[in-house]
This record gives sequence, C-alpha cells and structure tokens, in this order.
Amino acid sequence: MSEIKIAETPQGLEGEGYFATKLSDVIGLARANSIWPLPFATSCCGIEFMGTMSSNYDMARFGMERLSFSPRQADLLMVMGTISKKLGPILRNVYEQMAEPKWVIAVGACACSGGIFDSYSVLQGIDKVIPVDVYVPGCPPRPEQIIDGVMRIQDLVKDESLRRRYTQEYKTLLESYNID
Repeated sequence: MSEIKIAETPQGLEGEGYFATKLSDVIGLARANSIWPLPFATSCCGIEFMGTMSSNYDMARFGMERLSFSPRQADLLMVMGTISKKLGPILRNVYEQMAEPKWVIAVGACACSGGIFDSYSVLQGIDKVIPVDVYVPGCPPRPEQIIDGVMRIQDLVKDESLRRRYTQEYKTLLESYNID
C-alpha cells in the first residue's frame, strides 16, 4: 500500500486561515500545471505520444489535456520523430511563432540526435535549428519516458525566474541560433 504524499507548500507565511507567498512562486506553480503542448510529430515517436495521451497514462494529470495545434496558443513544443533538413526551417518557423515563455522537448533518438538515420537528408538533432530544454531519448521512447520529460519541463517552469527571458544569457542563446 503506497502512502499519500502531500506536496510541500512554497516558502511563505502561514497562519490559521491564510497563506502568503511570493507572486513568482504562484505564477511558476500555475504555469507548470497548465502547459499547452504543440505536438510536432513526424514518425513512430508520434504514435508513442498518442499512447501517452490515452487514458492508460493520462497526461491530463499534468495539466496538459488541451493540445494546441496553433503555435500562437502553445507554450511547449514537443518535437517527435525524424526531422529532415528540408523540415528544419519549418520547425524553426513554428518555434518563432510561439509566444514567450516557450519550452521545447526533443522526444526520441531522431529528434535528439538524428537516430539511426546518419544521412545527408536528416537533421542530426533539432538543437541545430532551435534551442532544446529537455531531451527524451529512446527509439521510440516509452510513454513513461515522455511523462518524465514533461515532469522535467514542469520542474524547469516552476523554478524559472519571471525575468529570465530578459537576461543577457537568454538573449545570447537566441542570438547563437540567429533568432531575434
């Protein structure tokens, strides 16, 4: 029999009938539990993602029951499968259309490193065209691995400073990809 684990409350002032904390902690918690993913699936990893969204694994537990097929309404780009060099500029265009803050997960060996396709036509990892926050390896990765990747994104989102996107470090990262 497993024990019920209660999440730790954010640091703040507690008393009977009230709780006060920092606004950035509340916003981080809200963002982390209301991520709208944009699935960019091209091959077998997309099928595994479909299994992850099914009732057996239930991604709705993580606040992701609403898939967004419009980059302007999404804040998590999930790239799954083989990305050809011709598809690279399209992927970059989708990334640039997303509003800040935005995060990226590379799902599967092909999105992470080109996978078994070491050829002239396959992009050897999507990090050649867009910055990646979390890599989920596997060929194809199991739904549990995809869920773990999403949980890593939630940790990143929860702890991210509200002003991080305006730091010089972030601007330098985007400049290295020639993104304005």
